[in-house]
Amino acid sequence: MASTPALLMRLVASAYTIAERAGMIVRNVMSGGDLGIVEKSGANDLQTQADRLVQQSICASLARAFPHVTIIGEEDLPSQEVEEELIETGQYEEVLKHPCPPQYSSIQEDQLVVWVDPLDGTKEYTEGLLDHVTVLIGIAYEGKAIAGVINQPYYNYQTGDNAVLGRTIWGVLGIGAFGFQLKEVPDGKHVITTTRSHSNKLVTDCVAAMNPDKVVRVGGAGNKIIQLIEGQASAYVFASPGCKKWDTCAPEAILHAVGGKLSDIHGNVFQYNKEVKHMNSAGVLATLRNFDYYASRVPESVKQALVP
Repeated sequence: MASTPALLMRLVASAYTIAERAGMIVRNVMSGGDLGIVEKSGANDLQTQADRLVQQSICASLARAFPHVTIIGEEDLPSQEVEEELIETGQYEEVLKHPCPPQYSSIQEDQLVVWVDPLDGTKEYTEGLLDHVTVLIGIAYEGKAIAGVINQPYYNYQTGDNAVLGRTIWGVLGIGAFGFQLKEVPDGKHVITTTRSHSNKLVTDCVAAMNPDKVVRVGGAGNKIIQLIEGQASAYVFASPGCKKWDTCAPEAILHAVGGKLSDIHGNVFQYNKEVKHMNSAGVLATLRNFDYYASRVPESVKQALVP
């Protein structure tokens, strides 16, 4: 009889199918026509019915299958009974075909923290910039992001009516990342991806210091990391508070699984244990390759303004 897969692999396999269901919910809310938009702290900080339903779906589905895992979601929602149709119980078998890295094979549920962003790029979602939108499920152990799942509900949405909408990317440190074609920006090209809706002088000064050949401004942390791993950008530079742990946990794990690096603007790694503050107050710097080049170009004025 085959042995039961390690907890981490079962959790990732579940997170994959849960993220697929989340993508379906995101599309259904949009096609229903009523986004149910609520302003949280202001016009750039929105919540929609998709944020609410997806968080309920992800958190309830994970909690049912893994009751002792700590789950932290972006949305502050009242406790309520979750409708059964939002619960996903499946597992993606492809994940379970990979042996668990030995350093993670004996992890217990209560040692894991899952960081959930039910809809990364909510503002873009409300504005119809659908390719910016992702669903993020990040898994941390001993404070480190070790696995992640990113669903893009609208991947392929501009390729015509017959296109299969959506895709799911997953990765585990020590195994790799899957669901996309790894590609690098051509050597010597400096393409910077940065915020679309949260810019300020620090952000623009830091981007300019990178001596970019091109600057891409898009929504969503998940979306920006996908740009790095698919060769559309060489560095993600965000010299401002604003990103939170649920924005960076899953993308960081996937980027690190393919040899990239994500840190704050000082080069400090993020901690993802359940007690940490949620805000990444010293910004974000991420690259697939050549991290030290970009880190060395961050101006001192920017570093002094952003305290970890």
